[in-house]
Amino acid sequence: MFKFLKDRFSKIKQALSRTRAAISGRISSLFKGSWDEETFEELERILYEADLGSACAIELVAEVKIFLKKHQDASTEEILSFLHSKSLEMLEVPEKVSRKSPKEGSPRVILVVGVNGSGKTTSIAKLAYLLKQEGQKVLLAAGDTFRAAAIDQLATWAERLDVPIIKSTPGGDPAAVAFDAVQSAVARGVDTVLIDTAGRLQNKKDLMQELEKVHRVIQKVVPEAPHETLLVLDATTGQNAVDQAEVFHSFTPLTGIVLAKLDGSAKGGIVLSIYKQFGIPVEWVGVGETIEDLIPFDKTAYAKALFEGK
Repeated sequence: MFKFLKDRFSKIKQALSRTRAAISGRISSLFKGSWDEETFEELERILYEADLGSACAIELVAEVKIFLKKHQDASTEEILSFLHSKSLEMLEVPEKVSRKSPKEGSPRVILVVGVNGSGKTTSIAKLAYLLKQEGQKVLLAAGDTFRAAAIDQLATWAERLDVPIIKSTPGGDPAAVAFDAVQSAVARGVDTVLIDTAGRLQNKKDLMQELEKVHRVIQKVVPEAPHETLLVLDATTGQNAVDQAEVFHSFTPLTGIVLAKLDGSAKGGIVLSIYKQFGIPVEWVGVGETIEDLIPFDKTAYAKALFEGK
């Protein structure tokens, strides 16, 4: 899928330039001379400040200690290469999510969640664009009825992309929008439905009930839906993104992460932190502002960009 994007994986390296400077550059300086316990404490701090999270940072530092006991003359390049391989191992652990496949003749239903301001609506538009490039018929559902701006923004994107959209008036029932969208998708022979949802966390109980209702009504049309539930996170928010992942995952089982604004963050280590804690894979990363700047996440490219920088 998305074979035409293979040559764009190098954009991950470019997007992680700030994170790489915050990690690899400082680690290179840290291990230029002799090293001791204070060196490892500083290494842990560097990793933590890049938002790898305490669990990842502690584990990686412990691995580096073992490595240096066996390779006391290791160069900084070898230490970075070792960190690259260990971070990749962390991402290769089996995922703790369960995706579903749509039945033949039925649309794939993707529920998109995330807080307001995370880049959720724009990410939906970018994903719709990529699906269209693959020849799929896409339908959008403006389920964030709490904000008139969210409805208008998604409607504008639908017009630009020339894809149908199901929407309601501000304050309308999000579940009704989702139901109409899935029903319309079945009637039109649509391949994928992307459902936007409200992103307010001020009243978690209301949000949970709203998402549960959306699940119930779309399953009346497509019993196994949603096939995927994607959480859009703003990479620039750092550890706050981990908190958001925990909240949403408790409301509705997530199958993947869309990490928006990765190019504007020095905290790209958040990918490892989320995966370590929840086993939820990053599926897509936003590496720029244009409609084409959403690319499939590549574990190898990510780990290499973080620690090798070559």
